[in-house]
Amino acid sequence: MIVMALDVGDRRIGVAISDPSGLIARPLTVIARRSNLQAAETIRELAERNGVELVVVGVPLQEENHGGLQAIKTLAFARFLRKQISLPIETWDERFSTADAEREMIAQGIRRSRRREMLDAAAAAVILDDWLNSHRPPSPHSPL
Repeated sequence: MIVMALDVGDRRIGVAISDPSGLIARPLTVIARRSNLQAAETIRELAERNGVELVVVGVPLQEENHGGLQAIKTLAFARFLRKQISLPIETWDERFSTADAEREMIAQGIRRSRRREMLDAAAAAVILDDWLNSHRPPSPHSPL
């Protein structure tokens, strides 16, 4: 199953996609967000073009799983998106995805200017990787 993840911000939405086996998450693109309708249409087109079967929307929760203003805005966007596209949409705690993505890019030696361009899509890939890992059945060789 191919899964798409979104890192939703006020101005940009990072997009990542899985491989069909659900093992690998990779950054796909960054959508410049001009309106909810425009963003939803772009997401729908990307999902159709890539054979996506599920969309995961990262929600920036805070301590004790409470949402701040950005979490409230993101949940509102997820509700709007559910009305615009016919795919199942799940939400996922993404509280550290941007920081994790930036650390990974620094470790890979990616220059600061390039990191800025890629950060939202890389954060979406972190969200997707976390989601995929949590939904992967345990390995038959792993200890109980």
